[in-house]
Amino acid sequence: MSVAPVYELDVAALAAYLQGRIGGFKGPLRSERFSGGQSNPTYLLTAGGERYVLRKKPSGPLLPSAHAVDREYRVMKALEQTDVPVARMHCFCEDPGVVGTPFYVMEFVEGRILWDPALPELDASGRRALYDELNRVVAVLHKVDYRAVGLEDYGRPGNFFGRQISRWTKQYQASATETIPAMDRLIEWLPAHIPAGDETTIFHGDLRLDNMIFHPHEPRVLALLDWELSTLGHPLADFAYHALPWRLTSEQFRGMAEKNPLPAGIPSEQEYLQSYCERTGRAVDLAEYEFCLAYSMFRLAAILQGILKRSLDGTASSAQARETGLKARGIAEAAWALVMAHFADAR
Repeated sequence: MSVAPVYELDVAALAAYLQGRIGGFKGPLRSERFSGGQSNPTYLLTAGGERYVLRKKPSGPLLPSAHAVDREYRVMKALEQTDVPVARMHCFCEDPGVVGTPFYVMEFVEGRILWDPALPELDASGRRALYDELNRVVAVLHKVDYRAVGLEDYGRPGNFFGRQISRWTKQYQASATETIPAMDRLIEWLPAHIPAGDETTIFHGDLRLDNMIFHPHEPRVLALLDWELSTLGHPLADFAYHALPWRLTSEQFRGMAEKNPLPAGIPSEQEYLQSYCERTGRAVDLAEYEFCLAYSMFRLAAILQGILKRSLDGTASSAQARETGLKARGIAEAAWALVMAHFADAR
């Protein structure tokens, strides 16, 4: 895609910085920005016959704690020696003098990005195998001992929902462009209905199908990408966000809920949840799961509202940012409809 001036990289300064920091790096250096994505600008770098990926903070005013490329780098670096598939990290630079904002460089992973959870490009056996692999990767992530990989201070264990609901409420209110009554109801209802008990694992925060690179021909995840929202948190909330395609339509946000029946080979939501439980050795309270789904939709709506605000401010990294951000209202309304359907005191 063509690169807007605000996102052009100083390739001479970047090449000078990478020389000696990446083994075998040789110029000249060429950069192209990837299309898609709503948050941190991402570039393909080519030099000396090798390819790399650079991911940076966007320019301009940013919401507090957003666009944390340093955290993305840290968590993927920590996971390189685990069974979680991640790209290999090369270097992190916090000096804004090189390309304008902090950035990191990682290996380029050759493979497939699949965008539609209904997987129209696959047959029934292919869909079944791919969803089994997705389920396996999520379970493997949530079984990692975060202390053993040096991430004991990556977040604060305990009171996950309380802290996160407060955080996303503030983020939403800081980026609000209009009144969304469903969000106001969720902001009041969610803190008062947090399930008892708590768990802590590595929390990816954006476990979408299109944040995974698949092997070119096999149903195998080669790299789990986009760790910007990662922290330590409740695994069922991470899984619930991952399961939203069963609850949302393709029009609402990259879902498949309008497909009845689901395409052959795709498990039902209940079957998929059961597989995850078996792999992680947990039992699920369905009321807790429904709360996690409502929370996940609330959080998604807050994220989409932030995208809309960046679009209006002219700092969004995607040309489709405004269209994407306008989905916030529909997601919030879906979340409140879920609450009213499953929790008697909300009716």
